[in-house]
Amino acid sequence: MNLKKLRAIDGLIEQAIESRHIPGASALVYLNDQEQFYAEAGFADIKSGIPIRRDTVFRLFSMTKPVTGAAAMVLMQDGELDLNDPVSKYLSGFKNQFAASGAGRVPIKREMKIYDLLNMTSGLPYPSQDFEAGRQVAEVFDEASEGEMTTLELANRIGQCDLAFQPGERWLYGSSADVMGAVIEAVSGQPFGRFLSERIFAPLKMLDTGFYVPQEKQARLAKTYMETGSEMEECSSSGLGISLRMERPPRFESGGAGLASTIDDYMRFARMLLNGGELDGVRILAPKAVSYFTAGQLNGIQTQDLEDTWVGALAGFNYANFLRISERPERTPFIASAGEYGWDGAMGVYFLNSPKDKLSFILMLQRNMSGTLPLTRRIRNVIFSSL
Repeated sequence: MNLKKLRAIDGLIEQAIESRHIPGASALVYLNDQEQFYAEAGFADIKSGIPIRRDTVFRLFSMTKPVTGAAAMVLMQDGELDLNDPVSKYLSGFKNQFAASGAGRVPIKREMKIYDLLNMTSGLPYPSQDFEAGRQVAEVFDEASEGEMTTLELANRIGQCDLAFQPGERWLYGSSADVMGAVIEAVSGQPFGRFLSERIFAPLKMLDTGFYVPQEKQARLAKTYMETGSEMEECSSSGLGISLRMERPPRFESGGAGLASTIDDYMRFARMLLNGGELDGVRILAPKAVSYFTAGQLNGIQTQDLEDTWVGALAGFNYANFLRISERPERTPFIASAGEYGWDGAMGVYFLNSPKDKLSFILMLQRNMSGTLPLTRRIRNVIFSSL
């Protein structure tokens, strides 16, 4: 890589901090399974003056989803889970479901399958006041925010809500990963967080990754902020049944948004995938399972839904197993490689793996309602131009 060119990333991050678009950030680049570049700047806690450091703990929000997808692949490769199984086989709340239509509520034509969850073709929405199915799910998440609902209870309650469409007919970014976490819990017979710890985090030595941050690590947990124009204001709630303080084990372990991690921990997860399921002699997934995990599954109509959701920002991408997968990089509004995959989170965390380039990139920050920022795309372009 052109390491001199990569130094431009420092300036991009500093500029975003000075413009009060982000409180701080860290970035990490690996090529050929070797670290090439690391940058950090800004604050994990503005008021206390605590800077972003290499061991800062960040809330992953939706970058939790690829971990949930990988956990499903573990069960699939071991013969414990058939992706063609109906969700109702494991979660009774998904029996006798209804979907919204122009004629009102109608019975579903076929049962929702596990692969519908993984591909977001389930019809399960996120909380929203814009349509009836979204309003029903919002009520469930509001209850979960009180801290008394378990992973299985939340999933079964969501199963009793109307679907936004018939399973398999369209694509919708929603609560499928939270339900998938409950399925993993039901199949494995152990709490979702314990399964992740025993089957993924502990073997990979991801020692700072989990659904809460113990007291002895709380000082490393970054604050969450929102942009107000003149300053960064601290956030107080997530709206997804997740405590931003993350100071105790939650009853609801959100497979869609609940994990916290460090930049080095998540890079170990990314490197494992890029190495075909193995890292430092420890195998988590079989190579064929990784190949399945990272291959697009959506049809034309569903892919158009994906593109429309992000107003063209994911043009050229397909989706599967809680990952975006680049299929036509010439259509994207940034430099990309065919076959690259990854995801991001609402607080601005972002990761990609590019098997073709043997490249991994992770960006960590905590600004609400971020996802993939213009900053992220600029950094991507610098990285790909440095190869």
